[in-house]
Amino acid sequence: MLLNKAKLLSFFSGNVYSISPKDAYNLCIEGMILVDIRDKSLVEFKKFDVPQIFYLPIESIDLNYNSLNNKDIYIIADSSGLYSKDITLFLNKKGFDNVFNLSGGILDWERSGLPVITNNKVMLSGSCTCQLKFRNYNDKS
Repeated sequence: MLLNKAKLLSFFSGNVYSISPKDAYNLCIEGMILVDIRDKSLVEFKKFDVPQIFYLPIESIDLNYNSLNNKDIYIIADSSGLYSKDITLFLNKKGFDNVFNLSGGILDWERSGLPVITNNKVMLSGSCTCQLKFRNYNDKS
């Protein structure tokens, strides 16, 4: 049922199904799982505020994609929707049929007024997501 709803709300472009932020949020409220592939430092600054979220950084996707259950339905998310599209294609090739790309990433998510959790102790600055730099970041790992 949820998969059919997601397919009806999505649009097919570049060989992947993509979903708008508002539709993605509503689907997450109904039970879909959001997979955030952004770098740890970006996630520590700003997080999607949804009931079910799984963090799988893009740099470890080759080794850890099998921690996802291919029977679940996922929305793949990043900062702007560029890398998430590639990861959606990657997961499709690995047998994950129930995977959707979040169009516009967390940037469009936030522009749409959807909920995020912001940690102001970890400030970023820059003119665009590709040039973000840390202001107050202390990596404790």
